[in-house]
Amino acid sequence: MPKYKRVLLKLSGEALKNSSDDIIDYEVAQKIALQIKKCHDEGTSFGIVIGGGNIFRGAGKKIERTCADKMGMLATLINSVAFQAVLESVGVKTTVMTSLAMPQVAEPFNSHAAREALDEGKVVIIAGGTGNPFFSTDTAAVLRAAEIHADAALFAKNIDGVYSADPKDNPDAKKLDEITYSEILRNELRVIDLTASAFGRSNNIPVIIFALNEENSIFRVLSGEKMGTVVTN
Repeated sequence: MPKYKRVLLKLSGEALKNSSDDIIDYEVAQKIALQIKKCHDEGTSFGIVIGGGNIFRGAGKKIERTCADKMGMLATLINSVAFQAVLESVGVKTTVMTSLAMPQVAEPFNSHAAREALDEGKVVIIAGGTGNPFFSTDTAAVLRAAEIHADAALFAKNIDGVYSADPKDNPDAKKLDEITYSEILRNELRVIDLTASAFGRSNNIPVIIFALNEENSIFRVLSGEKMGTVVTN
């Protein structure tokens, strides 16, 4: 039995790219999709938010911030449509909703319609971030988790949890099994966006941060295995 009945899975755009020279490594994407299918078949419903960093990352670019963020939102839509095709190819019914008005590509996001689609057994991929500049897809993921009434938000990262210090700089850094939102905010830990942390704390949404590249990581987290770091109030 899965530990969580409904989750919001946050994937980075880089997770779809991996080390490939292509924008999307379809072999990697299919491995992720098969994990989702396995969990879905066992009773977990999924909302998914995907970042756009494999296509465009505005930070550091000589582009005005609101323009850069709009480009990033479009990148998330490209990834979402691509991942929908991968999920459908392994037999998972999927719909893409977006905060951007683009009816020829995806239906507009509506929390009630999203919950109905989840109840019908579909995976719902939510693109376009929050639909506003200055907000990360981390923040969008926690927001959408609240809107679809998810039991938890799963953040699949390239690091296996939250550490007491940056493990790249400090070999004595310890991985934490649990941490509170208040500790993240007080110490300005950047493992997830601070705005996302503040929203998660206000709405009491558990977040589990874990390494996507560990074998069957999504399935293991949903089975209740102790992995990564759990962030709660």
